[in-house]
Amino acid sequence: MLHSRFVVPGTHRVAHAAFSDRWGGYSVPPYNSLNLGRGVGDDDSAVTANRNMLAQVLGLQADRLSFTSQVHGTAVHSVALDELNASVPLDTVEADAQVTSSTHLGLAVLVADCTPVLLADPDAGVIASVHAGRQGMAAGVVTAAIEAMRQRGAQSISAIIGPSISPRRYEVPVELREEIAAIEPVAASVSAEGTPAIDVAAGVAEQLRREGVRLERWVSACTYDSPDLFSYRRDAVTGRFAGVIWMEPAAQPR
Repeated sequence: MLHSRFVVPGTHRVAHAAFSDRWGGYSVPPYNSLNLGRGVGDDDSAVTANRNMLAQVLGLQADRLSFTSQVHGTAVHSVALDELNASVPLDTVEADAQVTSSTHLGLAVLVADCTPVLLADPDAGVIASVHAGRQGMAAGVVTAAIEAMRQRGAQSISAIIGPSISPRRYEVPVELREEIAAIEPVAASVSAEGTPAIDVAAGVAEQLRREGVRLERWVSACTYDSPDLFSYRRDAVTGRFAGVIWMEPAAQPR
């Protein structure tokens, strides 16, 4: 159910971050079994059941787990739910990043090779989730999310980079590598066969560094190589796993 889970502590709030794996859900092959993505050909009722199960495991209400329709762009969706009984709309907003200052509200990013990025400044009470594929990374979606956080008062941001495809498995034409390298030089790489490749996560890490964001964790698992994760490049028809970040009030000393 969960690939990894982390905590970013703050004085008055705590940020929780988690990445799901592909197991323990209701979807049948080739989406077996914890597919969280709509629009990939899976049965919609199975996706709903999987999302409800994930929310339960994370300790969130199912209607307070926010998903967007991801389009490899740079739009940042601002989510504000101050009432504990308020709920989010389902996949109706086109955006590749989300930001909120609300507690008990999960911001989800769906991936199956792209790089999921979770951002938090719990002291300022601001979190964000980012879907950074090759196009989004090059276009600046990570920077857009950081700017949206700073507009809400974030000053000391921590980041967690989740599982994504490694450059050894992300072979591309040399022209495409050159195009990306002109924007983000550290993203130029080579595959396991020595052919041109792109390292999207490295590009994300460099963008975080330039923005003065602390890289708290970088999950090294490669989606292509891990049977526990979905990979579009490996399987073509497949599901999506999620990165989720949410805040809770910090426990006060007695």
